[in-house]
Amino acid sequence: MHILFRIINKAIEALLVLIFGLLVIDVVWQVVSRYLIGQSSSFTEEFARFALIWLTVLGAAYINGSKEGHLSMDFLLAKLSPEKQRKRLKVIQVLMALFALVVMVIGGGNLMYTVLKLGQISPALLVPLGYVYAIVPISGLLIIFFSIYHLTITLNPNRNEH
Repeated sequence: MHILFRIINKAIEALLVLIFGLLVIDVVWQVVSRYLIGQSSSFTEEFARFALIWLTVLGAAYINGSKEGHLSMDFLLAKLSPEKQRKRLKVIQVLMALFALVVMVIGGGNLMYTVLKLGQISPALLVPLGYVYAIVPISGLLIIFFSIYHLTITLNPNRNEH
């Protein structure tokens, strides 16, 4: 499971770098076309918006997996014994997985399905908006995977797989 975790983490990392690079190129092109050519491209604003959506939601899943970037107040947690800390962290992982399931996978999946069924298309890029919203259930599934990983590997002191 640790190998699968590393592969998924590296794939998400590479995708985030790619999206961020495309976002930088898009915004630079928008500025160049507006000030040097005198007319901005019609697709740049929409692409930037969609890239930010993907960057934010996928980035949240990535941070959840790495457990190194989330803001948290751990003052009270640090006061607990190591065993109680592990129990609290397990409860937190379960709650995050439930949130991801209900809100992101089920809710985001319904949103994606509805928008695709209605045939909504973005005005400038002519992309079905359901594809833009597809990142929500995908990230929800990733968060669930990472929560299961942390529950079974990192929060279980009896396992030596990590």
